Amino acid sequence: MERLCCRKWLELQKSRCLLMHCTNVGVLSGLCRFLSTAEVSTALRPFYFSVHPDLFGRYPNERSVNENSLKQLSSYIETLQHNRPTQPTIVTFYLRNQRDTTVKGTFRSVRISLVQRDLRKTVLSILKSCDLPTTYVDNIEPPAEKPKFEHLDFREIKFEEDDPVYGSVILKKKIKKAKDAEKLKIWLESNVEEALRKLAACQPVRDEIVRLQRTLCASLGLQSVLWDCGWNVTHFRGCMLSFQALSRHHPDIMHTLQGRKLIFANDTGVSLDGHVMLNSGEVRHNWLDLIKNVHKQDAVLFRIPAFERAVSQVLRDIRLVRRKFQPKVMARHYEKQLRRLTTSLSDHQGRMGYPKEWPQSLSNFELVVETEAGPLMLSPTGQFIVPSSCPAFLLVNFMSENLDEAAHLLQRYQTNKHVERDLHQRCVEEFGLAALQKDDNITPDLMIDCCNRLLRHKTVLSSSLKGVHLWVTNYYSVLSDGEMCVPWDWKL
Repeated sequence: MERLCCRKWLELQKSRCLLMHCTNVGVLSGLCRFLSTAEVSTALRPFYFSVHPDLFGRYPNERSVNENSLKQLSSYIETLQHNRPTQPTIVTFYLRNQRDTTVKGTFRSVRISLVQRDLRKTVLSILKSCDLPTTYVDNIEPPAEKPKFEHLDFREIKFEEDDPVYGSVILKKKIKKAKDAEKLKIWLESNVEEALRKLAACQPVRDEIVRLQRTLCASLGLQSVLWDCGWNVTHFRGCMLSFQALSRHHPDIMHTLQGRKLIFANDTGVSLDGHVMLNSGEVRHNWLDLIKNVHKQDAVLFRIPAFERAVSQVLRDIRLVRRKFQPKVMARHYEKQLRRLTTSLSDHQGRMGYPKEWPQSLSNFELVVETEAGPLMLSPTGQFIVPSSCPAFLLVNFMSENLDEAAHLLQRYQTNKHVERDLHQRCVEEFGLAALQKDDNITPDLMIDCCNRLLRHKTVLSSSLKGVHLWVTNYYSVLSDGEMCVPWDWKL
């Protein structure tokens, strides 16, 4: 027995030393990355010197393409460095033609596919695409593999979370155990009482919100007062009380709000739908400035349909629409974006025209124009999302590659949105929910999947969902006002 205990003690000490060594070199701490930020910058320095927009001052088209592509590339690399999921994309760069330096203004175009999820492979792909040397990256040694400790049986050894060596291991085990316990039925049973208690405690606040909404609509002639912000109902009430005080101090200018919707949101301005948006985090003085100048914003709204028609006509009657499941867009910004894209498309159409395989009319497709720094992508609902700064040839190429997929997604969405509406109503009625809402990023197909599975397990979940304010999102949480957040892909 003594020999067995001694052997276990020696094995434990040996493993402890190994763990301490690994911690010192940063293996277990996760700080040892294959390419650091400085190494990436050094490796790509020849590339930046070749494509930097300042080198193309006399060539505005090439300069614009490189400038836009550098923004996309920088965003992609930053995403990889933070270990966040990436969207595959293609960027185009112009490089001076090194083979024919006698002729000024000759360039070659390079298309770089950003599909790698490994930072080192991405850097190598960029350099190789531009025929640049990769010696620096090749000479960087990869990190040593993490040591394995299969011979240790932690179930037989008792440690505390504050243990200098094994504490992190024990903490990770507890986190894993907690995540495994996050099954919908268990989580609901553990949290529904707390959620209902918070919901009941906030009911007076909700009642006061309804009273304030009615009062403001009646006194100012508003259509409605809405909340489109991530804060809870208490913050909504505070915003309405603050606005009510503002309206009483300045009754002479409030006539500009008659017949409008007033929305407390994340920005101040007039939306494309003509709704007056007030930033819930701003001071009342900024709200007052907007209300005084609503007529100026209305002038922009009157011009926008003409700009949308211009984009539509230059792109074969494609439908200009608003992005589904997206925060409100301010009219003043949208007008500038439409102007910029119209100019780019008109120039491209005059010089090169559109592909022969395109249909004569694109009226069955939808286009959404967004901010300059946004991604060029196809949304899950079949809309072409295009940043206003996107070069026209990139947009044309992207649409050519995705027309069939866009048609398929649009058709599926038209069906799914009606199915979602019916399932939403069934869930509210059959479970007796106080409310059922979802995040903007939960598309109809995800919501349909979630609702179908809820109804399939009705007998198991009914008792835990009665009277609950349910919010479908990507995580589990009980909010301060009693709303219960559950992921759409929950496991029973």
